[in-house]
Amino acid sequence: MKNTTLKIGKQHPPFIIAEMSGNHNQSLERALNIVEAAAKAGAHALKLQTYTADTMTLDLDEGEFFISDSDSLWQGQSLYKLYQEAYTPWEWHEPIFKRCQELGMIGFSSPFDETAVDFLETLNVPCYKIASFENTDLPLIRKVAATGKPMIISTGMATVAELDETVREAKKAGCKDLILLKCTSTYPATPENTNILTIPHMRELFKCEVGLSDHTMGIGVGVASVALGATVIEKHFTLSRADGGVDSAFSMEPEEMQALVVETQRAWQALGEIKYGTTEVETKSKVFRRSLYIGEDMKAGDVLTEKNLRIIRPGMGLSPKYYDILLGKKVNRHVKKGVPVSWGLLG
Repeated sequence: MKNTTLKIGKQHPPFIIAEMSGNHNQSLERALNIVEAAAKAGAHALKLQTYTADTMTLDLDEGEFFISDSDSLWQGQSLYKLYQEAYTPWEWHEPIFKRCQELGMIGFSSPFDETAVDFLETLNVPCYKIASFENTDLPLIRKVAATGKPMIISTGMATVAELDETVREAKKAGCKDLILLKCTSTYPATPENTNILTIPHMRELFKCEVGLSDHTMGIGVGVASVALGATVIEKHFTLSRADGGVDSAFSMEPEEMQALVVETQRAWQALGEIKYGTTEVETKSKVFRRSLYIGEDMKAGDVLTEKNLRIIRPGMGLSPKYYDILLGKKVNRHVKKGVPVSWGLLG
């Protein structure tokens, strides 16, 4: 069995979470294939959502229980029927988590009510995720925090005051490891509405790890967030958007997930430290700087001029900053073309 320790922080590469959500399209075989594709792409974790239609809403087809917004991906459905289509059967959780563990990934979930937490505890999940729409559900926050396990909370739509209340309640109830994810709760989200400059501000404000729950298309926003200190990136994941499903339109495909893993790690590696001057690996390159060279054969007593004193590569001679000082000076011996200028050449 491979190591499945939760490794999150600036000392580690960005922790990449593949969110399955409803992309299994009600097929356990497809769900397991998604797990395998996520592992092959290099994701560190796979996340489910644990609820039933009855724990999410009421079985009504009217008013606010019916999605009539023409801009919604789910327009024309009731909330109840949408959740019936999207939910992950609870009996699937164990085989999915087992497959994750076999492949060296963390398997965990977002519970949407207290019964889901009780169920997930029987499966000994290593951590929990609170979805954006539940980040003000303080009874749920307290229930999850009481497990003592790490909590990842998406911050979509939450005000600073709401987040402060949520964080205080989580810590008060027993949460010691908290990760907040900057999130824009639109599906898909646009880069213009993502506001990832919030990430370092959130880190400073709440003194915890901060990442990104990203609903934009592509990997650009995720990579950029790493430069701003994100240590966790969560993206919805599917085998193919063409296969359809409730979340497929804004989900990432395997090749894209692999690119996200590679490029966020490169971004993390590039952060380094504040540093000026020549690095150890640049030492050999200093020879390619420009410096002062003799540009034509000269006899003792000849004067350095713009014609015979050249600023060229390589960098074995005096620095170009001495060019104006040396013009008009005499050489003290015969010098061949191509000799680097040194103070010892001057009369």
